[in-house]
Amino acid sequence: MRLISFKRGDRESFGIMSTSGIIDAGLRLKGKFTSLRHILLAGKTDLLRDMEDLEPDCSELDVHFLPVIPDASKIICVGSNYMAHIKEMGRHPPEYPVLFTRFADSAVGHKEPMILPRESSRFDYEGELAVIIGKRARRITANDALNYVAGYSCYNDGSVRDFQRHTHQFTPGKNFYHSGGFGPWLLTSDEQSDPNLFHLQTRLNGQIMQDAPVNDLCFSVPQLIQYCSLWAPLEPGDVIVSGTPGGVGAARNPPVWMKAGDVVEVDINGVGILTNPIISDI
Repeated sequence: MRLISFKRGDRESFGIMSTSGIIDAGLRLKGKFTSLRHILLAGKTDLLRDMEDLEPDCSELDVHFLPVIPDASKIICVGSNYMAHIKEMGRHPPEYPVLFTRFADSAVGHKEPMILPRESSRFDYEGELAVIIGKRARRITANDALNYVAGYSCYNDGSVRDFQRHTHQFTPGKNFYHSGGFGPWLLTSDEQSDPNLFHLQTRLNGQIMQDAPVNDLCFSVPQLIQYCSLWAPLEPGDVIVSGTPGGVGAARNPPVWMKAGDVVEVDINGVGILTNPIISDI
């Protein structure tokens, strides 16, 4: 299934993206669950399975996409995790995963604009695979880790590089309001159980900037889930953003920064294409 979060009029909801339109699960469940995260927390995704063959309630054109999990409790991001990216940044492979967090309101959904903040012109793209947790995970093993995954999505970890490098802590440069993208939907893990088979490509105005297999990760998706579950109970709806491949704008000569009017796409085969225009802050 492809599960989405969206806004239609003044109402936020969630549902299923079918081949012919959107099945509004929030409406059909009469408000019993207020978000996709809530239905994951309740372990009731079977209710969504029962709706897969229903007639759609609206089309994609009728809605605004929200981040796949707009109310995520935890968004844990991984830095320096593709071997090619580690090399281009002149670093050594880390002994442990390099982690930082994003706030839920720092990202927008598919087709919604990412905002270039007025405080900087060094706005960089980072296409990434997002892993959405489906079951509570605490001190689990890497061998069991994929059993705790609800599904996968695309993420653009838009990075304000000068603020990111003010200190060794990445938080400011990774959390400007609406600076990232998350979508277009959650592809449930039964559709593809092995994230190593994914291939990620990031395009800026149609030009390929990043192009790499997910199996180039320094720390694999199971290893990331295992490590994060050691120090934080991972709950359904939590998100692990697994790192970006080589080809980021900051590593190019000259650097390539996103600017107003640009369009950036994060394309993960089998998952979907996350598209976001870039606008200036006002």
